[in-house]
Amino acid sequence: QVQLVESGGGLVQPGGSLRLSCEASGLTFSNLAMSWHRQAPGKEREFVAGITNAGGTTRYADSVKDRFTISRDNAKNTLYLQMNSLKPEDTAVYYCVAPSRGYWGQGTQVTVSS
Repeated sequence: QVQLVESGGGLVQPGGSLRLSCEASGLTFSNLAMSWHRQAPGKEREFVAGITNAGGTTRYADSVKDRFTISRDNAKNTLYLQMNSLKPEDTAVYYCVAPSRGYWGQGTQVTVSS
């Protein structure tokens, strides 16, 4: 079974921080580029951040650049998203994705509100 299980979501005030984790199993995690996507209510899913298999290259959506950091620990089969300076516009369900294989997690809710 291929599983991508997100955790770490929750409620945070504007300007606060959260760290999302994605634990992968049933796939060769260290050989795959990974990414985070999100979907806000009433909006389409959008790309947030991506990372190459060894973690050497990252890219970000303009809306989160300089605020979010994607990283991975291949020894732990885990992907991370450090989210700082959060804004209400960041409120969404965040998904862990192996885009080359079409694998998606079930998502974790992030709510940014006073």
